[in-house]
Amino acid sequence: MTSCKSEKTAKKTTDISEKPNIVVIYLDDLGYGDLSAYGATEIQTPNIDALANGGIKFTNGYASSATCTPSRYALLTGVYPWRNKKARILAGSAPLIIDVAQQTLPKVLKKQGYQTAIVGKWHLGLGSGDVNWNGKITPGPNEVGFDSSYIMAATQDRVPTVYIDNGHVVGLDKNDPIEVNYKKNFEGEPTAKSNPEMTTMKWHHGHNNSIVNGIPRIGYMKGGESAKWTDIDMADHFLGKAQEYVKTHKEQPFFLYYAMQQPHVPRTPHPRFVGKSGMGPRGDVILEADWVVGEFINTLEEEGLLENTLIVFSSDNGPVLNDGYYDDAIEKLGKHDPKGGLRGGKYSLLEAGTRVPFITYWKGTIKPTVSDAIVCQMDLLASLANLTGTSENTTDSKDILNAFLGKSNKGRDHLLIEANSRTALRSGDWLMIPPYKGNKFNKKVNIDVGIRPEFQLYNLKQDVGQEQNLAATNPEELAELIKVYESLRGEKIK
Repeated sequence: MTSCKSEKTAKKTTDISEKPNIVVIYLDDLGYGDLSAYGATEIQTPNIDALANGGIKFTNGYASSATCTPSRYALLTGVYPWRNKKARILAGSAPLIIDVAQQTLPKVLKKQGYQTAIVGKWHLGLGSGDVNWNGKITPGPNEVGFDSSYIMAATQDRVPTVYIDNGHVVGLDKNDPIEVNYKKNFEGEPTAKSNPEMTTMKWHHGHNNSIVNGIPRIGYMKGGESAKWTDIDMADHFLGKAQEYVKTHKEQPFFLYYAMQQPHVPRTPHPRFVGKSGMGPRGDVILEADWVVGEFINTLEEEGLLENTLIVFSSDNGPVLNDGYYDDAIEKLGKHDPKGGLRGGKYSLLEAGTRVPFITYWKGTIKPTVSDAIVCQMDLLASLANLTGTSENTTDSKDILNAFLGKSNKGRDHLLIEANSRTALRSGDWLMIPPYKGNKFNKKVNIDVGIRPEFQLYNLKQDVGQEQNLAATNPEELAELIKVYESLRGEKIK
């Protein structure tokens, strides 16, 4: 009996050790056309290209949403973000929007014997209301499935401008406590409006509150001087944390969610990359991000982990040029098309809002190919559950593991995409956008957000730039898609 039992235990241990490490590398506002692997000619991204050329490059890969918080919510929970009214772009002081009892990707993988970690941008809220930044900040990533978390609370352009290590602000002096407010300033504290001479980056819209490192931010912050990050070192800093994690957790399978900050504003390339792209800071931070990816992959290789690691690379939403600062993104764009021939961009229901670079790479297991399968980041939860030996069907996530591994050209049949809680339907070659009231153009960021008072219907196979609305000439197709949309959304189109 003893012999039998030990054999059984040994077998179980072997099963866990044979499970691949899983790394999700998630960029911020990287457009479909921002990589040379996806057709960019004015910028070269050789390290990310190596993943695309050595793995599966998806041409119909989607974030769930055209903005950051909702996409991250869908990625980690497998749930359509429009089901949660709080899943919108959050302030840096917002409470956690993932219920601690909710199913999440790290929870699924933990049950399968994985160590779980996040390094980088969180932006899903922290605490349950009024956060005390000077004590243990909870609930947060650790309470929704991550064993280890090293994050910034929201975005690089929002306060608090500090790193948080497993719920504690890094480098905080207790005698200089942090205060954060998104409604009013603290008495006597300078802002971009009151003290423009203190800024080294000029704000265009929205970014005119507290100044940190010469950069005006969204929201007001007081104190915490010793804990404030240095913007130009952020890429190196998060890279170091990601490298350190894989080096110290390689004995057991791990899941690392590595959420990089580029090319979100404020674009603050390290001096090594300043001027390298010829496109201003936005181009420079894309080159910096590519270098970071290369360094991280080198670490996996040096640690002997590359052949047992599934890497998923994507972006939380489409591109935006001027997103609040004057930084030459428009003036120095030249011939570069961040949208890659698509229409729209960040904030938009049109394709460039949610169709993003999407790559899966697993050296020696995934054969290099280009896939037209419709895949969404939301589907990682069910698919990775399958990969690691379980199943998960309690969310909106679909098990399309075979598409992610290149064993099938079939992904999703239907996908609802979202922008500002408005939704549209991608189904086969078609995209259908219901009628919506509102401004069709976001003038601040110069992006067509896809809102029209009439139905829109596009055949993306024939018209990827969405130039021809076929709703009037294809009534049968439109009627069929309206049925599918209403079924998925659970309500009639008004």
